[in-house]
Amino acid sequence: MEDTGQDEAAVTRAARNGGVFLAVVVTSVATAALTSILFFAFQETQTPQPQILVTEEGAGQDPVTGHEEAVIRVVEAASASVVSVVATQDLPVIERYYVDPFGDEFFGGPSPFRIPQYRQNGTEPREVAAGTGFVVSTDGLVLTNRHVVDVPEAEFTVIFGEGEQAPAEVVALDPVEDLAVLRVNREGLTALPLGDSTSLRIGQTVVAIGNALGEFQNTVSVGVVSGLHRRIVAGGGGAQSVINDAIQTDAAINQGNSGGPLLNLSGEVIGINTAIVVGSENLGFAIPVQKAEKAVKDVEELGHISRPFIGVRFVMVDSDIQEARGLPNDYGALVLGSSDGREPGVLPGSPADIAGLREGDIILEINGKRIDTQNQLGDVVQQYSVGDTVTMLVYSAGETREVSLTLADRTE
Repeated sequence: MEDTGQDEAAVTRAARNGGVFLAVVVTSVATAALTSILFFAFQETQTPQPQILVTEEGAGQDPVTGHEEAVIRVVEAASASVVSVVATQDLPVIERYYVDPFGDEFFGGPSPFRIPQYRQNGTEPREVAAGTGFVVSTDGLVLTNRHVVDVPEAEFTVIFGEGEQAPAEVVALDPVEDLAVLRVNREGLTALPLGDSTSLRIGQTVVAIGNALGEFQNTVSVGVVSGLHRRIVAGGGGAQSVINDAIQTDAAINQGNSGGPLLNLSGEVIGINTAIVVGSENLGFAIPVQKAEKAVKDVEELGHISRPFIGVRFVMVDSDIQEARGLPNDYGALVLGSSDGREPGVLPGSPADIAGLREGDIILEINGKRIDTQNQLGDVVQQYSVGDTVTMLVYSAGETREVSLTLADRTE
């Protein structure tokens, strides 16, 4: 992946050296039919039963705390704007028939040795994947994860909370982040307000809403912000992507929740639920809403998602890579092609190519900002806009030089 590269060995070393890394699996949007639900039996004990608040206004009702009331208000306000995203494909209808090698005449009736055969009898639309999204504009824009709609030759349907359905068109895929924007032909929708993910605090209450397992629409779970600024490598369905600056939460996020909102108690979206750690207890991750906010704005103004790039494949340099390759620095981004030679270190025709960068160069700084494991090259580039000219400090062929480069618009 250009501008966000990291080879497996480097990632493993980062984990071993205490770097923030978690191998996670993106919540799969291919949700199989739920075949069983496990019930846990319990025996009656002498544990005191919860007290019931009895008042003149509502005898026999459970007391609701201020915190619970805040969560309820968030759910009631947001549920109408959270949708299920369902992908369908025309798949072959296979029917079984039998061939009688002897014929009815041989046995005087149907042969006991009939051989089953299979043939296609047309096609029919079937649901092949499901995820979540939420409305971000009154005229029908819906935000979700890219991997939710990364289904070839599929048609998409959005299902609103009240059960109403509408066909959806994929209008933009983010070339960097795991984000996608859909459009439904509807007016007067209620858009969820986008909050500020830059001011989050660990321990802050958050609410997740999504299409759990592709079967339980608008399932609500509540938790806290468990961590901030996580860097994770997420994969699923043969795809893999790096998520930078991810929000970690212990709110239950299940398969099918991908693309759903993570909300604060003001009812604002502060993240887009994206990934879970398989086999863990309540380790989920969300993309900060500030990244999604730019994507939505780009679609509204440009018709596509604009992301700046320089056009290099790289690996971040650390002390291990410095020692292994005999490099002069233990920081920077080493321009490096893939081991099989299929992906060049410098993309032909890219800004890096035009500026004269070559494989083996090390990008040390951009506009005076040091490039290291805390300031990844891809993260620093995304702080600028398409068309901006930046000055890079590059170690090349035994000497350090400055290179001027104009950022281009990354496309698929």
